[in-house]
Amino acid sequence: MINSLEFTNRIKNIMDHHQLSASLFADKIGVQRSSISHILSGRNKPSLDFILKITTVFNDVDIHWLLNGKGAFPKNTVPNLTSSTPSFLEANPNDGKRIQRIVVFYADGTFDEYQK
Repeated sequence: MINSLEFTNRIKNIMDHHQLSASLFADKIGVQRSSISHILSGRNKPSLDFILKITTVFNDVDIHWLLNGKGAFPKNTVPNLTSSTPSFLEANPNDGKRIQRIVVFYADGTFDEYQK
């Protein structure tokens, strides 16, 4: 069961982190502004659709953290591979294989490519 007060505080934390008002937050996740108002006031409980919209739009929000406060916000993201070479990109003496490149695909259709 979701603790409504703690859930509301986590929503406010997301809005503060992204510097969004309640109305801008509602617009960004694609819900009516009154929905945000009702959830923040404790009048309504969030639906699964509402929660999934948040975690889809905000990639830094972990669903476990949003629902029950376990984990971290913002969640860990892909490390910046251009600043230093992580150990997994180094040659592996056990099999002689080396990673040549890593491609990360995002939900919006864009991608980033990392090469050594």
